[in-house]
Amino acid sequence: MTTPDLVRAVRALARASRIVERAADGLSFADYRVLATISAGEERASRLAQRLEIGKPAISATVDSLHRRGLIRRDAVEGDGRATSLALTDEGSELFERMEGRMGRQLELVAGRADDPAALIAALATLNDAVERTVQERRSAETAAAQ
Repeated sequence: MTTPDLVRAVRALARASRIVERAADGLSFADYRVLATISAGEERASRLAQRLEIGKPAISATVDSLHRRGLIRRDAVEGDGRATSLALTDEGSELFERMEGRMGRQLELVAGRADDPAALIAALATLNDAVERTVQERRSAETAAAQ
């Protein structure tokens, strides 16, 4: 791939993310990423920070904000007095589903302007898989280096 194509791709991701974020019911992409990760089963803030590759202070601020808005709950972890488990509240689940639907429809509108909308959506889904593998590999390398 040529450098101009990479630049265009990066700019497209940045611009598309902003278009999609506008449909997010007033929540930020950071909020969405945390809600999506909790929805997928990640329960601890420290693991959220690792999975999302953001600092613990940033994740704490987002978790605090979502908790104050009643979108997530914090539950004590049995046997660990300092740890809390995170889960979506009913309101959080409803908002997350609505938000994800609206964001998906925005993405469909943008993709509909491509030569092959289905191929574009499939490529983005593949990008998601590649990002997930990259994060897992980075975590594995960090764990191995720490030992």
